[in-house]
Amino acid sequence: MSDRKHNMIDWLDSLGFKDFQLELASEDASFRRYFRLTQGDESFIVMDAPPQQESCDAFIKVASKMTEIRLSAPHIVHQNLAQGFLMMTDFGDRLYLDELKPENANSLYGDAMSAIMQMQTRISADDLPLYDEALLRQEMNLFKEWFLEKLLGVELTQNQLGMWQMTVDYLVKNALDQPQVFVHRDFHSRNLMYLKNRNPAILDFQDAVKGPVTYDLVSLLRDCYIEWPEPQVDQWVLDFYDFASLDHVQGVSASQFMRWFNLMGVQRHLKAIGIFSRLSLRDGKDKFLQDIPRTLNYLKIVGTGEMSMVGLYTLINELSLSFRIKSLIR
Repeated sequence: MSDRKHNMIDWLDSLGFKDFQLELASEDASFRRYFRLTQGDESFIVMDAPPQQESCDAFIKVASKMTEIRLSAPHIVHQNLAQGFLMMTDFGDRLYLDELKPENANSLYGDAMSAIMQMQTRISADDLPLYDEALLRQEMNLFKEWFLEKLLGVELTQNQLGMWQMTVDYLVKNALDQPQVFVHRDFHSRNLMYLKNRNPAILDFQDAVKGPVTYDLVSLLRDCYIEWPEPQVDQWVLDFYDFASLDHVQGVSASQFMRWFNLMGVQRHLKAIGIFSRLSLRDGKDKFLQDIPRTLNYLKIVGTGEMSMVGLYTLINELSLSFRIKSLIR
C-alpha cells in the first residue's frame, strides 16, 4: 500500500468511518486520483490530490459556485487540505460517454448545453484566472513541443514555423475577441455523469477560468472522445446560439458565432493533442494516444473550410501527421 493511500485510510478512520471499502474509481489527466468509499448503503468519492502537485482550493471554490446555482456538482462532505484529501458526493459511474447514443443525444446534449448557459450567465468569473494570451499560447505550444518534436521527432522548417506562428496568432485573437465568461475548461463526455434528475453531474472543474464564450461548447460538441456528424454539430451550435444571442452574445451574428466556435476548437484540439502526447511520454499513459487521430481530424475539418487555417491544414498534410500517428499507435 502506498504512503498516500495509508494516510487516506488513517484520515477516514479519524472521521469515524469503520469497516469501509475503498476502491479506485478513476484517474484523470493530472496527478489526482478518485476512490469510491462504500460503507453499508452509503458511498462517497474521495479525491487524492497530492499538495505538492495539486491544490484543492480551486476545486472547493468552483464547486461552491456551481452548487449555489443548483447545478449538479459535488458537495464537499469532509476536507483535509494539508494532506490533499476531499470527500464528496458520489454521482455513480454512468459517464455521458457511455450513455450517449443517436436516439438520446439531443436530450443529453440539451441538458449539458443548458448547464453551460447557466454557468455563463449565473456564475461570476471575475475572481477566476484569466484565459489570457500567455495561457492560450502556452497551451498551443504543447502541440509543437510534445506532439511534433518529442513524440514524432519533427523539426519544422523556417517556412513551416512561419505558418505555425500565423496560426497561433490568429487563434489567440479569435479567443480574445469573444465575450469572456465562466469557462469550465474540460466540459466533455468523460467529465459529465448521467443522472435521472438534474442532469448532468459536472466533474473536474478545478481549472475553471474567465475565457471565451464558445470554449465549453467546443469541449462538449467536438469532444476528443466521441464524434458526431458535422451537420448535427452545426445544428447544436445554432441551438445554443439562439438562446445565447438573447443574453450574453447580443448583436453577434450566427455566422460569427459559428466561426468563433470553429476556430476555438482548433485552439483546444492543438492543446489536447499536445497533452495526450505528454501523458504518454512523461506519465506512461499510452491509452491517450488512441484519441489523437480523432482530435487531429477535427483540425483537418476546420482547415478545409476556414481560409485563416489553410496554413495549419497545409502543415498537417506536409508532415503527414495523420499517417505518422496512426503508424505509431498500431
